[in-house]
Amino acid sequence: MPLSGFDIFVIVLVLVVVVTIAMGIRTVPQGYAYTVERFGRYSRTLTPGLGLIVPYIDQIGKKVNVMEQVLDVPSQEAFTRDNAGVTIDAVAFFQVLDASRASYEVSNLHQALLVLTMTNIRTVVGSMDLDQLLSHRDEINEKLLRVVDAAASPWGAKVTRVEIKDIVPPQDLAGAMARQMKAEREKRAAVLEAEGMRQSEILRAEGQKQAQILAAEGRKEAAFRDAEARERQAEAEARATGMVSDAITKGDLNAANFIVAEKYIDAIRALASAPNQKVVIVPIEAAGLAGTLGGIAELTKSVFGENGASARPARSVPTVPGGAERS
Repeated sequence: MPLSGFDIFVIVLVLVVVVTIAMGIRTVPQGYAYTVERFGRYSRTLTPGLGLIVPYIDQIGKKVNVMEQVLDVPSQEAFTRDNAGVTIDAVAFFQVLDASRASYEVSNLHQALLVLTMTNIRTVVGSMDLDQLLSHRDEINEKLLRVVDAAASPWGAKVTRVEIKDIVPPQDLAGAMARQMKAEREKRAAVLEAEGMRQSEILRAEGQKQAQILAAEGRKEAAFRDAEARERQAEAEARATGMVSDAITKGDLNAANFIVAEKYIDAIRALASAPNQKVVIVPIEAAGLAGTLGGIAELTKSVFGENGASARPARSVPTVPGGAERS
């Protein structure tokens, strides 16, 4: 059955309504923000999720990525303050915080950030010497981040990090730097070796000093002990001499014979132990020597007695050879 004009009108009206409703519904994915333009002018920003706009009046303007993005800065030549040419590679990380400003304040945000980063890299490199540039990479990153982030702030973007990937000096400078590093390391090795030898000599001298101190203390202690021994020996000899003198005073000739016999025996011992003597001739009679020794025994008994008693009457002892007659 053919459709009437009214049926066609209804069908067209339903299609227009459906299309209109579909045009007014927008789904924004996570990580993106859509700007809404009304009659070509910015109106508002749709956040992730379901968004509604006025059909035929509003339209989606820019679809802005609000996730953190990586901006690869290509290699470029730059000159340091001391006119050394280097090749620098860098990378920057940024995030759009305001979709409207990122869309309408700058025509191409990526290109603007790239040019801004490259320009400031050359500026920072030109303010530093080559040695400072190679050894202060963190300082370079900090300066670049501060400058680039301040410049990108009006565009609604936040520069989170700027990293220098590589700094390549010329080949001739690289060779000179390698030789310089080798010389510096050899210098350090020589200094450390000299310091080690110095410490070794100091420790050796300290050891010798301590050994000499200990040896001197040992000699001092030995001398003190020898002096004490000689003092005690002298006291013993003095005591013995006193006892002999008392015996002689009391009329006991054995004491005198004891002194003479002791000196006589010491003289014979000295002659016998002399290193240049092979034969010792004793100008005495064996009986005389035996009598002298017997006199010493009698003197000992008379001086000390038996069982602590006083001295008994002395027996006659022979005189020393060549001396007085025997009693």
